[in-house]
Amino acid sequence: MARRKVTVPESPKCPVCKGTGEVSRTVRVGRKRHAVGAQTGLCLNCLGSGDAPAD
Repeated sequence: MARRKVTVPESPKCPVCKGTGEVSRTVRVGRKRHAVGAQTGLCLNCLGSGDAPAD
Protein backbone atom coordinates (compact mmCIF):
# COMPACT_ATOMS: atom_id res chain seq x y z
CA MET A 1 0.00 0.00 0.00
CA ALA A 2 1.49 3.36 -1.06
CA ARG A 3 1.30 6.38 1.22
CA ARG A 4 -0.16 9.60 -0.05
CA LYS A 5 1.69 12.83 0.39
CA VAL A 6 -0.43 15.23 2.44
CA THR A 7 -0.16 18.88 1.46
CA VAL A 8 -0.90 21.40 4.17
CA PRO A 9 -2.31 24.68 2.83
CA GLU A 10 0.00 27.59 3.53
CA SER A 11 -1.53 30.27 5.74
CA PRO A 12 -1.59 33.83 4.39
CA LYS A 13 1.19 36.19 5.47
CA CYS A 14 0.63 39.18 7.72
CA PRO A 15 0.32 42.34 5.56
CA VAL A 16 2.05 44.56 8.13
CA CYS A 17 5.27 42.60 8.75
CA LYS A 18 5.10 40.51 5.53
CA GLY A 19 5.50 37.25 7.44
CA THR A 20 8.61 38.09 9.48
CA GLY A 21 6.89 38.82 12.80
CA GLU A 22 8.95 41.98 13.34
CA VAL A 23 8.50 45.63 12.39
CA SER A 24 10.94 48.55 12.44
CA ARG A 25 10.31 51.80 14.29
CA THR A 26 12.32 55.01 14.09
CA VAL A 27 13.94 55.99 17.39
CA ARG A 28 13.67 59.71 18.17
CA VAL A 29 15.60 61.50 20.93
CA GLY A 30 16.03 64.99 22.33
CA ARG A 31 13.82 68.02 22.69
CA LYS A 32 13.54 68.46 18.92
CA ARG A 33 12.86 64.71 18.47
CA HIS A 34 15.50 64.06 15.79
CA ALA A 35 15.80 60.52 14.41
CA VAL A 36 18.90 58.55 15.47
CA GLY A 37 18.19 55.08 14.09
CA ALA A 38 15.75 52.20 13.92
CA GLN A 39 14.66 49.56 16.39
CA THR A 40 12.88 46.28 15.62
CA GLY A 41 9.98 45.05 17.66
CA LEU A 42 7.16 42.54 17.76
CA CYS A 43 4.42 42.97 15.16
CA LEU A 44 1.24 43.85 17.04
CA ASN A 45 -1.00 42.81 14.14
CA CYS A 46 -0.01 39.13 14.18
CA LEU A 47 1.74 39.07 17.61
CA GLY A 48 4.99 37.86 16.08
CA SER A 49 3.67 34.73 14.40
CA GLY A 50 3.90 36.07 10.82
CA ASP A 51 0.50 34.64 9.90
CA ALA A 52 -2.43 36.85 8.97
CA PRO A 53 -4.83 37.29 11.89
CA ALA A 54 -8.23 35.63 11.71
CA ASP A 55 -11.23 37.85 11.01
